Amino acid sequence: MTIKTPPQAPPTWTHTPDQITAETTAVIDAAKRLHDQVAAIENPTFESVVKVLAETDNVRYGQINQLSFYHHVSDDKQVRDSSSKAEELFRDFDIEAAMREDLFKVVNAVFNQKPDVDPESKRLLEKMNLDFTRNGLALPKEKRDELKALQKKLSNLEVAYNKNLGEETGFILFTPEELAGVPEDVLSQFDHVDGKYKMTYKYPDLFPVMKYAQDPDTRRRAFVGDQNKVMENCDLLIQAVKLRAEIADILGYKTHAAYVLEERMAKSPDIVVTFLNDLREKLAGAGKTEIAKLLKLKAKDQEALGLPADDSFNVWDYRYYDRLLLETEYEVDAQKIAEYFPMQSTVEKMLGIFEALFSLKFVEVTGDARSVWHEDCKQFAVWKDDSGEDEFVGWLYFDLHPREGKYGHAANFNLMPGYTSKDGKRVYPVTALVCNFSKPSGTKPSLLKHDEVVTFFHELGHGIHDLVSVTKYGRFHGTNVARDFVEAPSQMLEYWCWQKQELKNLSSHYLEPTKTIDDDLIEKIVKSKHVNGGLFNLRQLHFALFDMTLHTSDGVIDVTKAWNEMRQDISLMQQANETTYGYGSFGHLMGGYDSGYYGYLWSQVFAADIFYTKFLAAPMNATAGLQYRDTILRPGGAREEIDNLKELLGREPNNVAFLTELGVEN
Repeated sequence: MTIKTPPQAPPTWTHTPDQITAETTAVIDAAKRLHDQVAAIENPTFESVVKVLAETDNVRYGQINQLSFYHHVSDDKQVRDSSSKAEELFRDFDIEAAMREDLFKVVNAVFNQKPDVDPESKRLLEKMNLDFTRNGLALPKEKRDELKALQKKLSNLEVAYNKNLGEETGFILFTPEELAGVPEDVLSQFDHVDGKYKMTYKYPDLFPVMKYAQDPDTRRRAFVGDQNKVMENCDLLIQAVKLRAEIADILGYKTHAAYVLEERMAKSPDIVVTFLNDLREKLAGAGKTEIAKLLKLKAKDQEALGLPADDSFNVWDYRYYDRLLLETEYEVDAQKIAEYFPMQSTVEKMLGIFEALFSLKFVEVTGDARSVWHEDCKQFAVWKDDSGEDEFVGWLYFDLHPREGKYGHAANFNLMPGYTSKDGKRVYPVTALVCNFSKPSGTKPSLLKHDEVVTFFHELGHGIHDLVSVTKYGRFHGTNVARDFVEAPSQMLEYWCWQKQELKNLSSHYLEPTKTIDDDLIEKIVKSKHVNGGLFNLRQLHFALFDMTLHTSDGVIDVTKAWNEMRQDISLMQQANETTYGYGSFGHLMGGYDSGYYGYLWSQVFAADIFYTKFLAAPMNATAGLQYRDTILRPGGAREEIDNLKELLGREPNNVAFLTELGVEN
């Protein structure tokens, strides 16, 4: 393709703290003025109310996303602080706007007119109206006041729960003998108290003890201690479950889960519970087989260590014997594998896969032409070239190395949604991948472990979703889909990182660039993918079914009994008469995933179905790639996700591929 000048300039990244503050105030003031004007309209129509609100939101989303993004990536603390404050002010304004009775009045009037508009506009109107009714604005005033009071109580409980979790400082002191088997480099990180090692419940301390400590009693103490580390949170969750049930009742929903799922792809608790129980039934056989295998390993290990025989498989045995099985039977050497994935060439080859699959072209902007927030960033103009003529798609940024004050995980951030502007022109999206891969050292380039290759491919999948989506309204752009579907497209793309030929194509030894990864190493990677996959997913099912049990109740439930009994029944692991209170540190249930934990498995099932149906036979089939791009990614959230899936698959989706992937017979 011939390189043209993009029709839209990239954003500028030169904001000072004062400019962030001033722009934030200006955006909020302008939106408030517009809301006041719209709310005062006497004869509301789709054009004068919904279209005007949507056109303002289209622009506003990009302003909010950019001004709030600085606090994740800027190396200037004052800029980060201003950006954090901006995010807080935007959130407060949105909460206030969502509770405006006068705005609901005009939106609801238009909704009741049932205007003759295009399908995406109809969906927008329905969603806008639903936002208000879900906030209780259709209720009489005294009910609204009661609702507000309950919501405030619930919010306070959630804040207190997460504060307790964040400030938790518990620990256990172990003797060197009790920690036999734990690697020296881990022990050297532990503080010493009275000649003992201090193990906190932070993951870098806890997980190595669970994975390596040879003494089962050490593992039991570590596990139970971790489960019971925030006892004061137990009552907070129990109160929250009651409040959620009360709030749902006031809003006219049978249960809290029914309220939450109305906006999800799953739609109802019955569908979710049936889905989870079906998986549980089909995975139980695999789980039992895996436990039988681990018990044989346990018997051998205990004999070798001179420990008394114990034929029970306890929950604190899992990480230890899972690790032992991987080491003895699969011999996966993460460091050796990383030598074949130097970051620079691996990322270039990944982009090559997306270019071939989705008919895209990534053109890097270099030198002074770049518009970036940090010198480490890479910037790409992205083009589509399957229509005979090059078509601009949007801007893509990579910010891949750690630095002080930067967001510490891997994520994709939409910086500006795509949409159709007031004058009918296309406004193009801007998206950023923020990761934390180690920087090159003096002797070695940055090398990616296989799980980092998977992570990068996953997050880049979100970025591509963001770029190739074409919607009329910013609200539906890209990854703005139902929350229980948002991960499916990226989980589907992870499969490329487990295909033998694709792994070979991505690889290149950092010392000998022409040398690709050996077949036996690839074989080991692929074989290890689903070791104990039945047990892993049964553990996920324990969490998901516990979540649904709480939130389909009327709020009156013995939570401790449910937590412990369900774990033993579902995960198939015992706990030697220990009563644990792990729901006191199950942050998902007080952090926005209440009635939503099932979503991890739900989206995995769709991801497997798409890959097996469309790509398993030929992962680089460009025809299937374009069909997937245009059917699943392009519509964003402008259509029901299930309709897009049925169109792509030619049938209703099912869990056959997911179970096949795990080696489970249907």
